[in-house]
Amino acid sequence: MNYEKFCQILNFYLFGNEKRELLKKIALHPERFIGLFRPSKAGAKILQNILQSREIKFGDALEKIFEEIVVDLGYKTLDKTIVKENGERLELDLFFTDGNKFFFVEMKVRDDHDSSKKRGQITNFEAKLEELFKIYDNKLIAIMYFVDPYFVKNQNFYLKELSKLEMYYGVSTYLFYG
Repeated sequence: MNYEKFCQILNFYLFGNEKRELLKKIALHPERFIGLFRPSKAGAKILQNILQSREIKFGDALEKIFEEIVVDLGYKTLDKTIVKENGERLELDLFFTDGNKFFFVEMKVRDDHDSSKKRGQITNFEAKLEELFKIYDNKLIAIMYFVDPYFVKNQNFYLKELSKLEMYYGVSTYLFYG
């Protein structure tokens, strides 16, 4: 991927409709920004919303950038939506193949989750793995990837849980940072 394409993706995801989206949120849900029990000022809540929104959008941009890199490396991207038998939809962050193996990647910007969030991450990961395993069996490789190498708060927890999943499903699992 060239630098221009990289910048185009970042600009689209980070700044595309930011002002319009913020104004829409304020207009539709003003109670999120001001209210009787909010000790912070409206300006502080707006800033918090912008920063949280940018972090989420940054993660979305990184997924697209990594998808472009995977394609440039010769892999084929696959549909990232799984529909379970009960109709529930699961969205994969990255899903691609080299023709023999199928790579499922769950990406997060940082590993600084509290105890309930980290358990939710594994539950979500396993739900996706379970559905993919039904189709791809032992041709599947499952990866949990944290972009920021400086936040490794739950590394031991994730390694232990991924090891359990690897043994149960018989597929290779990996944990990467950075």
